[in-house]
Amino acid sequence: MNEKPVILVTGANGQLGMEFRDLESSFTDYRFIFVSRDELSITDAGAIERFFGSHAIDYCINCAAYTAVDKAETERDAAFLANAEAPGFLAAAAAKYGAAFFHFSTDYVFNGNGNDPYTENLPTNPVNVYGESKRDGELEVVKHHPKAVIIRTSWVYSRYGKNFVKTMLRLMNEKPEISVVSDQVGSPTYAGDLAAAVMHIIQTHLPSQIIPGIFHFANRGEISWFRFAEAIKEISGLQCKINPVATSEYPTPAKRPAYSVLDTGRIIATYQVSIPYWKDSLKACIRLLKD
Repeated sequence: MNEKPVILVTGANGQLGMEFRDLESSFTDYRFIFVSRDELSITDAGAIERFFGSHAIDYCINCAAYTAVDKAETERDAAFLANAEAPGFLAAAAAKYGAAFFHFSTDYVFNGNGNDPYTENLPTNPVNVYGESKRDGELEVVKHHPKAVIIRTSWVYSRYGKNFVKTMLRLMNEKPEISVVSDQVGSPTYAGDLAAAVMHIIQTHLPSQIIPGIFHFANRGEISWFRFAEAIKEISGLQCKINPVATSEYPTPAKRPAYSVLDTGRIIATYQVSIPYWKDSLKACIRLLKD
């Protein structure tokens, strides 16, 4: 029997998984197992079953996902395998072996036609394949692990991986002028804050004490992609000119929700997590990128 509770993190090389790696040294009362897709194929139910059977896992945090929103329109099977079927396999194994299960979903499960922050109990109605696959993933997780925690998040960025912040910094360094969509509104989420929130939940709750359900987590405040880009420019001290454009001027294979602000009241009330303001977290991330 392990002396320390064991935390399994899948998708460990993605931007969220890397943030959990960074937190490992701050949570020495736990033993972390980080696995990439090469080390554990989450689309292989048998491999997952064997892995859980041979490791005494107390908490499973599923950071693995198919995140290529536009590619999903033509790679539907791959998106649904990774985002819907695979979370079901993990959830089933976690439930069988008594592990708490954390899974991440997206603001893209909503259609974006609202004007008020989305609460967890509103009906889902995704407008693209990626959103559909994530919505089905939620259903699979709930079906196989009734005590799972599903956290919907939005506009995730980090110093790791590919994301809007890093793309903007690169383009602003390369070009004198860029255009950014100004009529899509949401809340950025710094992956470091999301990882810290999950670790707060784990640190304050034994696996048997986890309060299940769907929760929303994003940094406080709402903003357009254009205003977000302007803030990146301001904080990084770059000189690139940014032009606001309408979504209609910047067509993409996958439709995006126009409004996808998430109401985070439930996770704050349930787990007493603290959520930083978006600009404070952006400053922290850019500072790390500069270092």
